[in-house]
Amino acid sequence: MILFSVIDILGSIPIIITLKKKTGHIQSKQATLVSGVIMVAFLFLGQSILQLFGLDVESFAVAGAIVMLIIAMEMILGMTFFKEDPAASSGSIVPLAFPLIAGAGTLTTILSLRSIYSVPNIMTGILLNLLVVYIVLKSSNWLEVKLGKNGFTILRKVFGIILLAISVKIFKENL
Repeated sequence: MILFSVIDILGSIPIIITLKKKTGHIQSKQATLVSGVIMVAFLFLGQSILQLFGLDVESFAVAGAIVMLIIAMEMILGMTFFKEDPAASSGSIVPLAFPLIAGAGTLTTILSLRSIYSVPNIMTGILLNLLVVYIVLKSSNWLEVKLGKNGFTILRKVFGIILLAISVKIFKENL
């Protein structure tokens, strides 16, 4: 649920639909696989990268909790704190796989989760989320019609509040 809230693939459907209109097609399988490789690589190499910079997991978890708090505030308040890179090319890899699905918030969350949960549990969470991502990417047009604009707004706000509570929990546990 934590990764589901951070990835917020349902809240990203308006972006996905816009990207699909610009490029003509989203390669759902490719975007999902690349996102998965990025997440799993960071799960296993993220701690080594931190050690390279002399950081501990608890400090990174607190920093991740702050990033998640900001993302939650974006979701709840409808404000944009993180700006999109206008120079990035559009397509299934950039900006869909990275940074939309496996972005800074997701990677920070994965490393933060590693300080609380076991690797098999996190891998299960990643795989389940990738399955949801793939299904949503494949059915984004259908979801757009069924839920409507108001439905997505409500979902985004609900997951924003859940993410906010999770970020506070991670912050408290690692402070």
